[in-house]
Amino acid sequence: MTRFTSPVQRIAELNDLARTAMGVASRLHQTEGISALPPADQSRIREKVELYNDFNEGNNPHGERDFGSFEHAGSKVYWKIDYYDAKLEYGSEHPEDPAQTTRVLTIMLAEEY
Repeated sequence: MTRFTSPVQRIAELNDLARTAMGVASRLHQTEGISALPPADQSRIREKVELYNDFNEGNNPHGERDFGSFEHAGSKVYWKIDYYDAKLEYGSEHPEDPAQTTRVLTIMLAEEY
C-alpha cells in the first residue's frame, strides 16, 4: 500500500480492498434476500460491488467509500462496510488501522434495509 496523507484516505483505500478482496480483507455478509437469489445472480451482484466506482457527494459524503447502491435485475441493491473491533463486539475506534479493525461488508436488497 502507498503512504496516505489522511486517515480518511487510508480508510477509503482499505474499504476498496475490502470490496475487491471479499472474505480476505473483510468479512462478507449477504442478507437472506441476496442469498435466496440464484447463484449466478449472487455472483454478478458481488462482481458489481467489487467493480463499483460511482462515488459522489450523495453516497460518499465523508470520502470513505463505505456505501453504494445499484440496480440488478429490476431490484435495488445496497452494500455497506462497517468497522468493528477485532472481536466484532464494538465499533472500531481506529478504522484507519487494519490491526485494530475488522471490516464487515454487507450486501442487501434495498427492501431489506
